[in-house]
Amino acid sequence: MNGKKKIGVLALQGAFVEHMASLEKLGAEASPVRLPRDLENLDGLIIPGGESTTIAQLMLFYGFTKVLRKLSQDDFPIFGTCAGMILLAKSTLDLDAETIGAMDIKVRRNAFGRQGDSFEISLSVPALGEVPFPAVFIRAPVIVETEPGVEILASLPDGTPVAAKQKNLLVSAFHPELNSDLRFHAYFLDIASRGRIH
Repeated sequence: MNGKKKIGVLALQGAFVEHMASLEKLGAEASPVRLPRDLENLDGLIIPGGESTTIAQLMLFYGFTKVLRKLSQDDFPIFGTCAGMILLAKSTLDLDAETIGAMDIKVRRNAFGRQGDSFEISLSVPALGEVPFPAVFIRAPVIVETEPGVEILASLPDGTPVAAKQKNLLVSAFHPELNSDLRFHAYFLDIASRGRIH
């Protein structure tokens, strides 16, 4: 990796502090993003989990939605986890709010029920190596449709996709920041280190 990467974490609501800690453990510079001007001079952005409707409304209020849509079209690296995946999806079931709509996937919110239905499972993620990844699902969405150009990185045992990549966009239905396995964050840093795809 050439030089220290500066990765922003959208800090409007949700688990942004945990993402910043994971990035810093990997030697990256983590920067909270609270206003669109905070996006300047970043190598990538993480949109954390949280309440997707709330984050969507705050993004619209602070002027993030159109800015991030434009950046994503210019292949700016963005990693969306849980609610972040919902906000990056082109199509979302059961969400009455404007989203970034950058990734060619359709997602279903709260696919596993309420907070009490949260669970952890070891997932096979070939892009991260042979060791399974401990994935924490909390009121998680799932991917119900993908278009050509989207690479599925991980699926549940029943075949339901829960992590995917499209160019410089990365999404996971689970929360990689809630365990000590840093491989998903390292994978995103690798995407960011390669710069924008043209």
